[in-house]
Amino acid sequence: MTTRQGTRLKFTKMQGLGNDFVVFDGVSQSVALTPEQCRRIADRHFGVGCDQILLVERPTLPDVDFRYRIFNADGGEVEQCGNGARCFVRFVHDKGLTDKTAIRVETASGVIEPRLLADGQVTVDMGAPRFAPAEIPFAAEAEALTYPLKVGQHVIEIAVVSMGNPHAVLKVNDLDSAPVDILGAAIESHQRFPQRVNAGFMQVLTAHDIRLRVYERGAGETLACGTGACAAAVAGIRQGWLASPVHVHTRGGDLVIEWAGAGQPVYMTGPAVTVFEGEIEL
Repeated sequence: MTTRQGTRLKFTKMQGLGNDFVVFDGVSQSVALTPEQCRRIADRHFGVGCDQILLVERPTLPDVDFRYRIFNADGGEVEQCGNGARCFVRFVHDKGLTDKTAIRVETASGVIEPRLLADGQVTVDMGAPRFAPAEIPFAAEAEALTYPLKVGQHVIEIAVVSMGNPHAVLKVNDLDSAPVDILGAAIESHQRFPQRVNAGFMQVLTAHDIRLRVYERGAGETLACGTGACAAAVAGIRQGWLASPVHVHTRGGDLVIEWAGAGQPVYMTGPAVTVFEGEIEL
């Protein structure tokens, strides 16, 4: 099947902590989505409705099971999505595309290794976080634990980390009153982030518990963000506020993040749920 006008594509609606996805099997059917089609699919009034569109494809690398592509609600393709990665492994397993419970998946930012657990939860090896400004990318003269960022008339202190996609993490005293929409939008499009950035707002409860809200690049605030949870936990551990494992409480539910320190991979564990199946005409 192709996506020319009048062609119907099968899809699966999935969610991880309320972060919702439309997933297409690009192995069994031919899928080539334009940005306009992505925007229509993601539209909650005229389409299916989702934060991101996930595309399962055959791998282009050896020793890898699948290729994983991610499109934001605005139609732009992005490098990584943690909640989507959990849905990805459940999708390929439920659809019979593999009988493995642990798979290797090629993404635009490298290979990740999601694993389906016996209790239905999914653990993903998200790879090691990156902190060099050029790798994020972020305009800074040298790598630091935190950076001052001038937003309007205010200067805020942010940690910057790449989890395969760029994240800015801001510690706040009270998450409920944090200006996530206004400040999140300003951070997302700040000129020091040439490819824009996901903005995370973190409230530290204990050394092993945080609350988190994320203003996602190209999607706005979502109910949960898997890579954002990884970035926040890593930033907190680096600054001595947190210790692994970190339970991340989002508005959509909870994730557990484990990180042993510099150079080590981040492990994310949480749910992945199929909501419904359908077909859409493009």
